[in-house]
Amino acid sequence: MASTAAPARGLLPVVPALRGLLPEGGLRRGAAVSVAGGDAGLLLALAAGVRETDGGWAAAVGLPDLGLAAAAGYGLDLRRLLVADDPGPHWAEVVSVLAGAVELIMLRPDGPVPPNLAARLAAVLRRSGCVLLVAGPWPGAGLRLGVRSGRWFGLGDGHGQLTGRQVEVVAEGRGSAGRGRTARLWLPDAQGAVRTVEETVGTGAADVNVVGEDAVSGAGAGLDRMAVV
Repeated sequence: MASTAAPARGLLPVVPALRGLLPEGGLRRGAAVSVAGGDAGLLLALAAGVRETDGGWAAAVGLPDLGLAAAAGYGLDLRRLLVADDPGPHWAEVVSVLAGAVELIMLRPDGPVPPNLAARLAAVLRRSGCVLLVAGPWPGAGLRLGVRSGRWFGLGDGHGQLTGRQVEVVAEGRGSAGRGRTARLWLPDAQGAVRTVEETVGTGAADVNVVGEDAVSGAGAGLDRMAVV
């Protein structure tokens, strides 16, 4: 069972279901975290704890397909979310500026990241204390997470409605994270939130061959956004 203890100082909080998965029970401030495959649900779940901080501001850079309804379901405050949908080749400059204004940045770079650029941004993160969640690989990331297996529930034979996704999440990295940890999670559950799998799913659920896909696509309509250009 995941720990429910609050993270120590110097850590950005995460939702209770993720605390037992992370070696320190939270995200180390000023660090970069790699989310393998850029899984949108895992990215949003990791970011959701920012609402528990004094500032509570987050940013999304290079993620034009991010579902804002899904983000709100995971617990992000959309009134405190800055969005730079398409920074193009200037994404690193955008991250550098935002790191001094928000506590957490979700990022998808526009291509492979050179190690020297990652090192420069690592220095920016350390100075600001901002956490960088990267959708994909990141040179020198101290923590790497990914969805190893998953399945959707809720559809019958070509009909019905998706009600949730059950996954196995793996976390590994340097130091205390090196040995790796795993957790079985609802990502999301029927209410759009993340929680641990605590009981066997009923036999009426059917699997959908979709792994690593966000349950909500094109869900930004009608929701306020703050654009960073």
